[in-house]
Amino acid sequence: MDEGRLLRRAKRISSALGYDDAEISLWICDDETIRGLHDQYFGLDTPTNVISFSQREGEFDEVEPDLLGDVVVSFETAARDSVEAGHSVEDEITFLFIHGFLHLIGFDHEGERLCDAPEMEAKEEELFKLVREMD
Repeated sequence: MDEGRLLRRAKRISSALGYDDAEISLWICDDETIRGLHDQYFGLDTPTNVISFSQREGEFDEVEPDLLGDVVVSFETAARDSVEAGHSVEDEITFLFIHGFLHLIGFDHEGERLCDAPEMEAKEEELFKLVREMD
């Protein structure tokens, strides 16, 4: 996996979404770790591919406006999903980062803030295509 390419892709995604100065952390972990987070914060004792933790919600949401939050990706789940999707693990992590980023800026495909799921999927595909074309 090329960390430099992932960083360049993250910058392209941020720029395309109009968040050039935003700060986001990307944590790549294993299934056991993400399962623990999934259980602790969402009450679901299963691994998942990606979780986003917004820093723009709650009592102190305006303290640091450029700090969007954290995106946590399970490498193991991403590796399995990449085989099914027919692309590299690096591409799958990029796609999951896009998904998590969109959650951080208010897109949702389930839950209380339900937006039009096809709109979110279209934005994911648009951004994924953009970063792959620029490699």
